[in-house]
Parts: sequence; C-alpha cells; structure tokens
Amino acid sequence: MAGILGGNPKDEPMHYGEIFNVWMTSTAAKGLVSLYRAFQSHAGDDDLKKVLGDLINQSELESSECDALLGTAGIASVPTLPDRPEVKVEDIPAGARFTDMEIASKIAADNAAGLVGCSTIMGMSIREDIGALFAKYHLTKAAIGIKILHMNKKKGWLIPPPLHIKS
Repeated sequence: MAGILGGNPKDEPMHYGEIFNVWMTSTAAKGLVSLYRAFQSHAGDDDLKKVLGDLINQSELESSECDALLGTAGIASVPTLPDRPEVKVEDIPAGARFTDMEIASKIAADNAAGLVGCSTIMGMSIREDIGALFAKYHLTKAAIGIKILHMNKKKGWLIPPPLHIKS
C-alpha cells in the first residue's frame, strides 16, 4: 500500500517549498531572458554573444518546464516579459553601454548563484521528479560555467580573488 508520497512522483502533491522554488525559478529565468537579451545588444565579443545565447536558451527552457509543473498544480506563473526592441551596439552611447568584461562578470556570478540555487532545491525536494529536474539544470549550469570561465581567462576578463602564493 503506497501512501500519499508513494508511487509516481508526478501524482504526488508539491509541498510549499517546492511550489515557491519552482515559481521563483520561473520568475528569475524570465528576468534573465530579458536581461541577457539586453546584454546581447551591448556585447561586442562574438564568444560572449554565443554564451549569452546559450544562457537565454537555458533560461527559456527552465521557465517553460517550471511553468508546466506549476500549471499541473493549478498555480499561475508570472507572465513572460515583453521582447526588447532590436538595438545595434554602435547606437548605445559609450557611457550607457555595458562593457564585455562587465557582462562576463555578471553572467559568471549569476551562473554561480544558479548552481547554489539548484543544489538547494535538489536537497529540499521530496518529489524525485523535481529533484531530478533541478539536477539537470545544475549539470547544464556547470557546463556553461566552464565555458564562461574559459572565456573569461582567454579574454583577460577574469578578476581572481587574492591568490595565496607560497614564497
């Protein structure tokens, strides 16, 4: 005899923490899509633009999958933000434009925070499908994080913390 939390995880109710975290993940992902599309208008470096494209695709996937989970639980998700107008990097005044190094630093920090968030949600989930979903997101973010790290090192954009060098 299976209890309320036995059997197919998709038939189990989500607890309040799972609902909140799935909702927040969707909300944050939608915000990142908007922000990273703006960054694409500011970016000059082709490698940076490609990584931004990867991050946008991942954020769109996360919001879509999380919204589907919320929908099956009868919970409304946050609406998708409107698309930004197309802008050429040359049309953005120098003082208003984010530099490639600033963008690269921000996406590295965002990605690192996303890894921590995924780990937290994985640890608190009791539905196996939700834990597995965030494990998938974690793995993807780890792979993108390596791309960002290599790019930042190659371009000279990495600002390391103080290094401990024995003399």
